[in-house]
Amino acid sequence: MGELLTILPYNPNLNHRMFTYFRDSFRRKIARRYTKEYPSLINHYQLEKDGQIDFAEWANPLATRLGLKQETVDFFRKFIKEGDFVIDIGANIGDTTVPMGLAAGKSGLALGFDPNPYVFKILKENATLNQDKLSIHALPFAISVEEEEFFFISSEASFVNGGISPTKESRHGKFVYPEKIKGIPLMHFLETNYGDWLPKLSFIKVDTEGYDKEILKSISDLIAKYKPVIVAESFEHNSPADKMELFEAIAKHGYDIFYFEEFESTAKVVSIPAKEDITKWHININIYAVPR
Repeated sequence: MGELLTILPYNPNLNHRMFTYFRDSFRRKIARRYTKEYPSLINHYQLEKDGQIDFAEWANPLATRLGLKQETVDFFRKFIKEGDFVIDIGANIGDTTVPMGLAAGKSGLALGFDPNPYVFKILKENATLNQDKLSIHALPFAISVEEEEFFFISSEASFVNGGISPTKESRHGKFVYPEKIKGIPLMHFLETNYGDWLPKLSFIKVDTEGYDKEILKSISDLIAKYKPVIVAESFEHNSPADKMELFEAIAKHGYDIFYFEEFESTAKVVSIPAKEDITKWHININIYAVPR
């Protein structure tokens, strides 16, 4: 007798998952190769303490859906109080800027800096939402030692990630935004535009694709004068020497430095007492630093 042919039953859920997988895979491939604008999607989050918060996500297929959680707002409230002045450098679409703004409240002010022209549009939209609960100013600048212009370069055509470069040749990739973006020295910019707020400066977050130590070195005068709590990233691809330099750029101002697992109030926290200790991690890690 010949072999019996087994026919699997029709499974609509499996077929739908397969269709979704191939559709999303195709969309991601397009986003990597072709530059186009992707709109925002407004989601509504009901937080236990802060109520309904509207948040604009980026519909780019390569962008991670970030969302908002009460635990994230509560993390920032450990360091930020109502009425404070706070700064987010490398804000992306505002997934940390909005929680920082909620912690500072309507009477405070959060600045969100991001030079990526594509994500900045979403950041700017998030700055217009929830104005009864927070105040955010979105600013399309990179932070630099002196005022100058840069190319913005990405490895994806839709500019999900990337960084600044003085030339069109960069480790960030081959896709170059056609117009240059502006770099500003932060201390001078703040003294000129936010002088009344500077005495209330309590918190700075930096996340700039491996350039955190250069940013922190460029704002050394600001750190020395106002001693804000600092959050930064130790980038996995940086050398041990670079990671130790990041540690020293903060520690020299009289700070204690800690690893924390994620932006949540219950996250695991580990002290980093010496610069050599920061090299134990071989992945991207978040650190926060508090003045003694």
